[in-house]
Amino acid sequence: MLKKMHYLDYALFVPYLILSAIGIVMVYSASSYVAAENGLTPTGYLTKQVVWVGIGLLVTMICMNLKITYFKRTKLLGILGFAMLVVLLGLRAVGKSINGAAGWLTFGPFSIQPAEFCKFYLIIYLAAIIAQREDRFGRAQFTALAPQFVMITAMIALILVQPDLGGATINLAIAAVILAASGISYLIGIGGAAAVVVLFNLVVIPYVSSLPQSAFDNSYQLRRFLGFLDPFKTASGAGTQLVNSYYAISNGGLTGVGIGNSLQKRGYLPEPNTDFIMSITAEELGLIGVIFIMGLLLLIVLRTLYIGVRSRNTFNSLVCYGVAAYMTIQAFINVGGIVGIIPITGVTFPFVSYGGSSMVVLTLSLGLVLNVSALEKMERQNAVLQAG
Repeated sequence: MLKKMHYLDYALFVPYLILSAIGIVMVYSASSYVAAENGLTPTGYLTKQVVWVGIGLLVTMICMNLKITYFKRTKLLGILGFAMLVVLLGLRAVGKSINGAAGWLTFGPFSIQPAEFCKFYLIIYLAAIIAQREDRFGRAQFTALAPQFVMITAMIALILVQPDLGGATINLAIAAVILAASGISYLIGIGGAAAVVVLFNLVVIPYVSSLPQSAFDNSYQLRRFLGFLDPFKTASGAGTQLVNSYYAISNGGLTGVGIGNSLQKRGYLPEPNTDFIMSITAEELGLIGVIFIMGLLLLIVLRTLYIGVRSRNTFNSLVCYGVAAYMTIQAFINVGGIVGIIPITGVTFPFVSYGGSSMVVLTLSLGLVLNVSALEKMERQNAVLQAG
């Protein structure tokens, strides 16, 4: 099983290691003040992040070396899907609420966010069921997949009502990209994206703008939306997060003020080690540091797409497209929120932000892509040997 290690894709693995190392440094820098406020030692979040990065590395290696058929077993996927639905339903009753969203299950000192694991599940589930039926595409085939689509829709709806708009958007994007890439219907992806844009601009914004002030007082998510619409007008309330994010980015300039020297992390910008870690990074490392980090993630995404395009196996290709969509959309929502082009939704930046659930799911996804890459290299090598 470990023979796949000889085919490790360093173009994926090295950027991931560098991003994780940067994440450890930035989590420590961004969280030391928050940790002290929460009664922890200044290295409290640093220690946890190191542990999660170590667990993530182990998960990556295990996922890379497993037989890829394990991820395509219909019965196992069905059981996992049922379990996911049960857990998402149960969150409304027993879920821990953080920042207004009841999306967390707590086990002692650990908290798990099921919506994160749904991302990986959707990637392997959709890739598997489509690959099993790829020779029968058409209207009848689309109808035959209706029960699976109902289950996927139910999962995304349950995430949305937590409420977790960011998580629901990422899961929806993953599903749309895989369906569009599969050949079932390109209109699904294009039409879905267009529908979201139209709905947001013609329905959501006008509706939220018309709500009375009392509605925003009772909803954390609506207050964030109000801050997005007019951050400086609401700088002392709903817009404080976005305004302070602007200050952090402005303070950083091109080269930054230096690691550890951020002002905004000192009680001004909430969640500096998770949702707003890129704001703190921009302040301390400057635009150059942010571009370097985003460039590393872009390398991972482009390499993942390249592996998917070259693969002749439908499951492998769709997995790569799903993972690339996952990382791209998550990074866009995080950065888009902190610069004010979309509402802040509480989404972390891949591999850099603090968070165990996010790190595990990202490394599961990366490990699976590394698995696909190794298999493709092994197949090409075998083909050369047979030809010789």
